[in-house]
Amino acid sequence: MKKKTVYKWMSGIVVLTIAAFAAIYFLNMQSVVKKAPNLVNPDAPPTFSQLIYGDFDNSLDKPMDIAKIGEFLYVSDTNNKRVQVFDTAGTPIFRFGKEGEGKGQFKFPYGIAGDKEGNVYVADLYNGKISIHDPKGKFIKYFDDKKKLIKTPAGIRIFDEKLYVTDVQQNKVYVFKLSGEKVLEISTGANKDDKFKAPNAIALDKKTGELFVSDSGNQRILAFDQKGKYLRTINGSKDGKGSSVFVNPRGIGVDSRGILYVVNNLSHTIYGFNEKGEQVFTFGSMGDQNEQFYLPNGLYVDDNDRVYITDTLNQRVALYY
Repeated sequence: MKKKTVYKWMSGIVVLTIAAFAAIYFLNMQSVVKKAPNLVNPDAPPTFSQLIYGDFDNSLDKPMDIAKIGEFLYVSDTNNKRVQVFDTAGTPIFRFGKEGEGKGQFKFPYGIAGDKEGNVYVADLYNGKISIHDPKGKFIKYFDDKKKLIKTPAGIRIFDEKLYVTDVQQNKVYVFKLSGEKVLEISTGANKDDKFKAPNAIALDKKTGELFVSDSGNQRILAFDQKGKYLRTINGSKDGKGSSVFVNPRGIGVDSRGILYVVNNLSHTIYGFNEKGEQVFTFGSMGDQNEQFYLPNGLYVDDNDRVYITDTLNQRVALYY
């Protein structure tokens, strides 16, 4: 009897062990399936996940940019003159801002970025200022542009304790320390006569340190090193010297593979380019269904390679992973 009891216990342990390994294997396989496109094809486009809207009483109206700051998603709800905040599941959490020219007010909130403390920077294209808010949206101060260089701030991002700003009307890109001192100013591409025209968004490749600017009026993306030296032009043609595939390129971002994403606003599509500047994929089309866009604008890639795209006239944000 004792031997039978021992055998039963041993059999039970074996069954439980097999079940545990099966569960672990299943979970691992789920993870592999989610990442399968990148394992099979390192240049694969991301997979559509979900759409994010405001609630019924506070729908988004022309969302222009998005950034993941801390655990929340901050969206410039431009026509509503405010910022809407969501959790990563897309649930609306709170809002801040209203129309005006005073502290905590906006006329055309556009670019959004966050620092390591979770503070939220909002570029107001029409007020000509970048306001700084705490993670709950409370106004702290305006960015202290020491020499008052910024006139029409559009795209902003923060990398390595520096604020990168595109100035649309001045046709320039500025880089500042967070304390307000100017570090760098860029206004040309390949040569001194190759000038920006309405630069819109900015992104950084964290692996290479390369800086990318969407030079919207010139229908191209320009790459620079950290000192502002021109490296190359990306426009979908060989070596960036032929006709551009872009029609009003806007938001850009770079994932951990080095893939550069570009929002092609007027064709309602998203392009992907590898580290050589070669086009490797495109997705999207005009419409209001899943995986369609109507004048997309902003694009943000988070630390987990999730890609967020503001779909302005569809009044939503699309999430891909």
